[in-house]
Amino acid sequence: QVQLVESGGALVQAGGSLRLSCAGSGRTISMYALGWFRQAPGKEREFVAAINWSGASTAYSDSVKGRFTIAKDNAKNTGYLQMNSLKPEDTATYYCAARLQLGARLPRLDEYDNWGQGTQVSVSS
Repeated sequence: QVQLVESGGALVQAGGSLRLSCAGSGRTISMYALGWFRQAPGKEREFVAAINWSGASTAYSDSVKGRFTIAKDNAKNTGYLQMNSLKPEDTATYYCAARLQLGARLPRLDEYDNWGQGTQVSVSS
């Protein structure tokens, strides 16, 4: 198992940017697919973005496509979520998840078996 710790959450004004980090420890994330999910109060956890083990395959939810970028740096054992043009509706706790998986296919939400504790992102209007 790999341990994941998110950081970078903050309070930011609408239109601003943040970069979330997901630091892995215990194992290298080089063979792991990474995903970012978010959960707002009273709502279900939802998919935000995912990247396969090599970084060659990515996916985004329609709500963040064109504004968010997912990346992973295997040398630093860290994943990232660059968030630009933030909107109040992006306010949520953001979670990083990982699954040991090679190939281009990205895991489903229920397939991720390593989760971080979350970091809070708040966007004011």
